[in-house]
This record gives sequence, structure tokens and C-alpha cells, in this order.
Amino acid sequence: MTEYIISYDLGTGGNKASLYNSQGDCLAEKFVFYNTHYPRGGWHEQKPEDWWQAVIKSTKALLEISGVDPIHIVACGISGHSLGVVPVDRSGNLLRKSVPIWSDSRPVDQAKQVFNQIDELEWYNITGNGFPAPLYSAFKIMWYRDHEPEMFEKIYKVFGTKDYINFKLTGEIITDYSYASGSGVYDLINWNYSDKLIQATGLPAEIFPSICPSTEVLGTLSDDAAQALGLPKHIKVVAGGVDNSCMALGARSYKEGRMYNSQGSSSWIAVASSKPLLDDRVRPFVFTHVVPGFFASAIPVFSSGSSFRWVRDHFCQDLIRISENENKDIYELMTALAQDVKPGANGLIFNPSLAGGSSLDASINIRGAFLGLDLGHTQSDVIRAAMEGIALEMGRALDELRKLWPLADEMVVVGGGSRSSLWRQIHADVYRLNILKTNIDQQAAALGAAALAAVGVGIWDDFDKIDEIHVIESVTKPDPENVAFYQKFFPLSKKISLFLAELGDDMKELS
Repeated sequence: MTEYIISYDLGTGGNKASLYNSQGDCLAEKFVFYNTHYPRGGWHEQKPEDWWQAVIKSTKALLEISGVDPIHIVACGISGHSLGVVPVDRSGNLLRKSVPIWSDSRPVDQAKQVFNQIDELEWYNITGNGFPAPLYSAFKIMWYRDHEPEMFEKIYKVFGTKDYINFKLTGEIITDYSYASGSGVYDLINWNYSDKLIQATGLPAEIFPSICPSTEVLGTLSDDAAQALGLPKHIKVVAGGVDNSCMALGARSYKEGRMYNSQGSSSWIAVASSKPLLDDRVRPFVFTHVVPGFFASAIPVFSSGSSFRWVRDHFCQDLIRISENENKDIYELMTALAQDVKPGANGLIFNPSLAGGSSLDASINIRGAFLGLDLGHTQSDVIRAAMEGIALEMGRALDELRKLWPLADEMVVVGGGSRSSLWRQIHADVYRLNILKTNIDQQAAALGAAALAAVGVGIWDDFDKIDEIHVIESVTKPDPENVAFYQKFFPLSKKISLFLAELGDDMKELS
């Protein structure tokens, strides 16, 4: 009898349910969207009930699309977007209809409260939490305490996005190590919550859920969950993990020094290693890996694909019309023009900091720019410069990671940007690495969650099956001449970044 696994990829924009067979082949998938709400500046909220309804709808659609008899589905695993704070009482009742998600930055004052008691740099070196501090879960829970005390008094536990879905599936309130590592009070080295950090928050330690391995079976479907999903009760629910770590596993980054590049609206390069890669200056963000004994350390560029989309929307209206009228991919039209431009875009340089600064930058107030524009530049130059500027920023991130750990000589790329052969060549030249494009594209996080389920229920002995599932579609090797050019280009790119950061600070003071 063939055994099947359902994988849930609970992302910021919606939930994707995928059906895998025991060999790790994805047979069908279904995405269901849900909204993010922005009630005030810095407030980014979603409704946990929307997540659950998306899981229900995507599961039912998946069964209909695949035609698989649900009786043959044996397990499910889940990847969830990070830094969630879902409050429930002792009866499991949801205490807030809408909850802050990872990008919500409201608890600025709460972070200051903690850093008045413990040095902020010490906090980073314990937790590896390299995003801006107010994004992390503990500070948001403190915000609940300070601003909604009546609700806070009723709280039994506060847990994450995918943990809420697991609770709806099984009735169990528990998290895994990868998700717990984004709590803001987790000690990476000791693989547990830090008593010292919890004490600094003033929160009760018992408000945080207990922790288990990502492959642990939490139980089988409850009666209510089985009925809602149209699935049999025997299906085993595996704990799963945070999206960054699930994606790392699904992108083959689960052995020492392996890395992958996620190329989407934002981009990051992440490394799997047996120690967390911490640096006081550039501050990689680190999650405990879903793979036992490993960590996933990454440096992001916040506005990569979104910057390229901005170029599309404001510089390529003619190509958009062609795309719509002739049913052609807009990004293929754009990269076709850029293909004919030599490296360096005829002296045009682009900095992609349109969403502000990351840990790579000297200031969060940095903003993007085209530099070197003259009357001879063309649309093709603008597109090429944007592609190179984004790649150069990611190259800066890679060079910082090289300083921290021995890295592999090849990199898997996933996400929308990986589809472009030109962009893969630019990245190979900038990174000085072989770039691997495999059959796993947008499915990396989903595959990671499915792999956790497969190992958790004993279908697979270990994660080595991941390497068999990845079929290499292309290997892009660095061009020595282009490598030499971009190496000369790097110092100028860094100089521009420093200038724009200083300019951003000056402009901020005027506003």
C-alpha cells in the first residue's frame, strides 16, 4: 500500500497544502490566501481562525485535486511563519481574534524595558535573534501584559502560528526547538529557554509552551479536526518547524556548511552549521534547525524581489502591456532586455534598500538609489543594474558568512528569482560559486515539513532522502572574466551603501 503525507506551509500570505508520496514526490498542491490587517502603524495582525479555515479549505481541495483515498494518508507535517504570539486560556480558547505576526513591531518600549536590565548585545549572543528586537515574541507578550492586562490575566500559554494549527489538529499545546528559538528568550547553546532572559521580561516562565523535537509525533487527529478536514483519525501529526528551518531542510541545507539562497520579495542566504553563526556587527539571524544538533544562520536583504517588482511597475509599463496582450511572462521580457547589456550596466549602479536597512547596513534609514544615471542610459541598463545591485547586496551577505564558517562551493537557489538563467549567472559570478537550480523551487518549505513527517513516523530513516528528491536541472558556473569585474565592483558598491546610509540619517532628521 502506498503511503501519503500532507504538508502544510503556513506562510505570511496564506497556507499551501501539498500531498507527497512516500518517495517524496509532490503529487498535488493547493494554496488558500488569508489577509493581513494593519490597524495602526507598525501593527501587522492576522486571525488564527483564518489560518485554520485556510488549512481546512486547502486540505479538502487537495483531496479533490489528487483523487487520493484519504485512508492512505498516514501523517502530516507543518512549516509556519515565525515569531507568532497566539494566546489561549486553560480551556484552549483563543483570547484574541487577531494576533501580531512576525513583522509586527509595536513593542518598542517593552524591548527597552528588557535592555535596561540586560545588555542588548548579550541578549543577541544568547538568542541569535538578529531581526530588530521588537519583532520577537517575548516583547509582544509583554505588550499584551502592559496594554491588555485583563486579557493577559486569562492567558495559560502563548504559542506560534504552526503550533496553533497543531493544537487545532490534536489538542496538544507544544512547540519545537526551531520555533522556540525565535521566542526572544531562548538560549541557543543550551537548547532551552533562558531563565535569565525570562526574568528580565518579567513574564511567568510557564506562559511559554514546552519544547519537543521537530520530528516528534504529537498525536493523531482529534474527532473535530478529522471531521473538519475530511480526513481519517489515524493520521499522525508531527510537530514541524519554523519556516526558515523547514525551508533550509527542503533546500538541502541540512549538512555542515551547506547553504541556500531564497530569492523572493526579500532574500537571504542561510548556512547549516553545528554552531550558531553569531557576529556582533552584521548580526546574522539564527534559528535552531529542525535537524538535531544544527542551526540555520542567515543574513537577509529585505527588499530584493520587491525592488525588482518596483522597477517592473515604474520602468516597464510597455513590457507589462506586451505581457498582458501576448500572455508572456513579464520577468522573462525584462531579463531578455538585460541579457544584451554587459556587466556593469554601462556605469549604472543600483542599491536595492527600498525597504530600509538590514543588519548589513550602517543605518536602518538607508534608502535605495540609482547612481551614475546619464542621458545615454536605457531601459535595458536600468533592468540590468537592478539585477546586479540586488546580487551584489546578497554577495555582501555571503562574504560576511564566509568569515564565520567554512562553506560549501555550491549553492542551491529557490524562489522566484531562481527561474532566470541570467540572474543565476549574475549570482554565480558575484558569489564565486556554482549555482544549482533543482526541481524544488517554491516547494522547499513544504518539502521540509513533509520530510519531518516522513522521518517522524518512520517512513524515512533520515533526511538523506532529500538529496535524492532534488533533481539538478542546471549548474551555472562562474565566468572568470565576470568574477574579476564584480570583484573590482564590490568596493564601490560598499562605498555607495555607506554614503546612502549617512544620507538617510540626514534626511530622517529633516523629516
